[in-house]
Amino acid sequence: MKILVPDVPFDLDFPSRLPDGGASFAPGGPDSVVAYAMNEPVPEEHTDADVLVTWSSPPKVVADAARRLTRVRWVQTLTAGPDVVLRAGFAPDVVVSSGQSLHDDTVAEHALALILATVRRIDVSLAAQQEHRWAKEITFAQADPVTGREYTLDEARVTIWGFGSIALRLAPLLTALGAQVTGVASRAGERAGYPVVGADGLEAQLAETDLLVSLLPALPSTRHILDARLLGLLPPTARFVNVGRGATVDEAALENALRSGRLAGAALDVMETEPLPADSPLWDVPNLILTPHVAGGRPRRAAQFLADQLTAWRAGSPIRNVTAR
Repeated sequence: MKILVPDVPFDLDFPSRLPDGGASFAPGGPDSVVAYAMNEPVPEEHTDADVLVTWSSPPKVVADAARRLTRVRWVQTLTAGPDVVLRAGFAPDVVVSSGQSLHDDTVAEHALALILATVRRIDVSLAAQQEHRWAKEITFAQADPVTGREYTLDEARVTIWGFGSIALRLAPLLTALGAQVTGVASRAGERAGYPVVGADGLEAQLAETDLLVSLLPALPSTRHILDARLLGLLPPTARFVNVGRGATVDEAALENALRSGRLAGAALDVMETEPLPADSPLWDVPNLILTPHVAGGRPRRAAQFLADQLTAWRAGSPIRNVTAR
């Protein structure tokens, strides 16, 4: 069995973590692991691979692999969302599994950073710093009994849309700061002690939301799901943070909501087009914080994850994070 892994150090030591200590990959062993340049097409001599591991390869490179790797039977992506692999065109019988759980801590940290930045108006302070100006308007706004509550997470009603493993890391951090957290998922119920509403409860939930956090994946069913109508259900004092996927948001509607004051603020780590073009209007939208899709960073503990996945695959046991196709 030939396994292709991207040419980054955190993936290349996974054979040593196998139960046999990587002996199966020794010279003459039954398996081989080959590193490939993740920004370049897979070399012709390795198009006979059985397993492909991807991380942040450009979509065109993954699509090229889908066309040329005719023997591949399993694609393991180390990203939390497998959307690039799912769009690449692999045969229907190819198993696709995601890197869910490998980014939970870093995405939760970045989401919290963006939440605090928009709630505490760090963007206003940074802009004033560039002007060498003491931003007294923040002080006055916080002191105003009418708006003072908008500058804190204490007692804030936070809705996390997409209540999976990342949400389960983020929610307790928000709770520790006094927020009241409610999740939105495909099924209503309770998860880890947090109330979760289903799709039929979304609209009523948005109307009672001070801060909306999106962790939604990019699927045909979620494209532009946060549109003008749903944005209009949020209170005008609400704020929005997206660390899921950019394609889930109607960016023109978001821009309009921010410019018109129908939404108080937003912070995005993901955009529909990445890198964000220099002429995108999003750069200059007021009360909007942008970061360049850096929430996840490198997948953590990826080598052990790959070793566990490969051990299960070779044994014919179920692997983790298989994506429905």
